[in-house]
Amino acid sequence: MTSTVVADVRPWGGPASDVVLTDGRISGIHPAGAEPIDPAARTVAGRGRILLPSFADVHVHLDSTRIGLPFRPHTGVPGVWGMMLNDRENWRQAERSMEHRVATTLESAIARGTTQVRTYAQVDVDAGMERLDAVLAAREANLDRCEVEIIAFPQAGLLREAGSIDVLEAAMARGADVVGGIDPCALDRDPVRHLDAVFAIAERHGAPIDIHLHEPDQLAKFSTELIIERTRALDMRGRVTISHGYGLGTLPEAELRALLEQFRELGISMATIAPRSPLPTRLLDEYGIALGLGQDGQRDYWSPYGNTDMLDRTWQLAFTNGFRRDDDIEHCVAIATVGGRAVMGRAAMPALGDDRPGLAVGDPADLVVVAGDTVTAAVMDRLNDRTVIFRGSVVADALELTEGSRA
Repeated sequence: MTSTVVADVRPWGGPASDVVLTDGRISGIHPAGAEPIDPAARTVAGRGRILLPSFADVHVHLDSTRIGLPFRPHTGVPGVWGMMLNDRENWRQAERSMEHRVATTLESAIARGTTQVRTYAQVDVDAGMERLDAVLAAREANLDRCEVEIIAFPQAGLLREAGSIDVLEAAMARGADVVGGIDPCALDRDPVRHLDAVFAIAERHGAPIDIHLHEPDQLAKFSTELIIERTRALDMRGRVTISHGYGLGTLPEAELRALLEQFRELGISMATIAPRSPLPTRLLDEYGIALGLGQDGQRDYWSPYGNTDMLDRTWQLAFTNGFRRDDDIEHCVAIATVGGRAVMGRAAMPALGDDRPGLAVGDPADLVVVAGDTVTAAVMDRLNDRTVIFRGSVVADALELTEGSRA
């Protein structure tokens, strides 16, 4: 197979190198110009830019987006149920179809350097399979540009509306990859029934689980203990993710450490969106917990935030944590890249203190080339001069997708 050489790039901001890609993997890293480039190889001009693993957005709602549409005032009300009802009232009235919105948003993310995605698709008695089908179609159209996992997500809960569990089951049969859950106590107010349903569906379909957890401190701890209990009983090691987990970050440190010990034992991962009250990322790192980053909803009926750019969200993660040191900001880049892949089961979480992973010989050739003097500068400036590589092939350059784009 013809190789690709990414010439004159600086892996993680280090010395200038020529990076050889073969069969979708990194097959060689050499000092720039030290070895002749195979004339048969495709050459990608690095121009002294920084080479990073491409981004993995592991908490995004592709079916909840108004990217590319006119900006609209926020009309939601506080609380998950009220926000869900506001979304339900409005999502069918958007200026473009659900299929167009999902495709446009995914392709915009690819253009900005994301090649791994774990997205929610809302399935409930109102939407049925409509939103899931739009996400399935976008995944199919971008198989050669991005890897997409789909979470069947019961945004309205499983117990408040009759038939919700059946809809979730049907979504898994239709092609979703991951079983979703949400706030077992605060939303459905029956955590045993909610979690029993989620884990039973996952067991029947041999699927992993991703549970939204917005609940506060001790309530979040209680739900988490029930999740741990079921993960252990069903031996679902490495197949359960807790997303958000805001309340866990506010627990006394001793209580959080006791939970993290069990996360480590059972391979329970976490996903964050860089909220105002951030998770203690360095503490999770200490325990080797896989932690990924995501955009969440994007300019949707829930929030005006989000722009498909994971480099921008990486800046937000560093900012909300109050990070200033280069090693801390590179730690955020690691979360946004290989951390997300670890959540998806595509990589191991890097060892404590190893904040420059994902660019060794043998690693996947899923890469992004960004402009900047250093990695920290690239995060601060977030320039548009990017080249995106998926499985060894360029799929976007300078925020323009390659031929075949529908964005």
